[in-house]
Amino acid sequence: MNKTPEEKNRQLTVILKEMGPIMVAFSGGVDSTFLLARAKEAAPEQLVAVTAASETFPTREFTLAVNLAKQIGVRHIQTQVSELTNEDFVKNDPTRCFHCKNGLYSHLQELIEQYGDAYTIVDGSNMDDLGEYRPGMKAARELGVRSPLQEAELYKEEIRAFSKELGLPTWNKPSFACLSSRIPYGTKITQEKIDQLDLAETFLLNLGLYQVRVRHHDKIARIEVMPEEMAAVLAHHEEIDRALKSYGFSYVTLDLQGYRSGSMNEVLKEEAAQ
Repeated sequence: MNKTPEEKNRQLTVILKEMGPIMVAFSGGVDSTFLLARAKEAAPEQLVAVTAASETFPTREFTLAVNLAKQIGVRHIQTQVSELTNEDFVKNDPTRCFHCKNGLYSHLQELIEQYGDAYTIVDGSNMDDLGEYRPGMKAARELGVRSPLQEAELYKEEIRAFSKELGLPTWNKPSFACLSSRIPYGTKITQEKIDQLDLAETFLLNLGLYQVRVRHHDKIARIEVMPEEMAAVLAHHEEIDRALKSYGFSYVTLDLQGYRSGSMNEVLKEEAAQ
């Protein structure tokens, strides 16, 4: 028998209360913000949020996470990890996300040992993530990280709806993934490329666009937006072209298929089919 969203939400409370001290890997996205708010309700005295700054996590997202943790009213640890010093990450093969998450969760475990508390690390993975290519979840499982939203069988749209009921400003926040996900597999990740992507996406977001990805194909910037926002991109095409070329791109293109999560994984599906 399928559970109703309300039953799932009640199950989430049970899971969180039974878990003991909780450390939330907090990015400030839709899922981790909802998880943090619900953990605050279930176990407020045994809760800490941790946000890690890194080369591939834009400053605007880190600042948002800091402000959200303050708004929710939880203890918040701000820390730093370096992904570009990890050669397994930098070479950017299809297991890149595994090495990223392995480094992050290993760092969180070190923090737990430093503070001397028996925290369980939790992340914001939801049921929709099970249907996508997510090697980072393998790292989470190997290191004992739990995903309460998956355990409660909650999907993204249900999380957004409950977030709206809770008055969380992230209920309609666009999806976000680290900037390294904009670089094709097999292409080395560098600080220069990350900076180009950060500048380009910030420029587009400042134009008022909602969901934006800029994919890095050497000298080509491939822009993905929702189909309904393509007209807005075309209306600003001259200033977009001028700005992105000033960041180091030679050509600026608009992907006519529009935004889709994990579009860089499409090549993996094609290779598997062949």
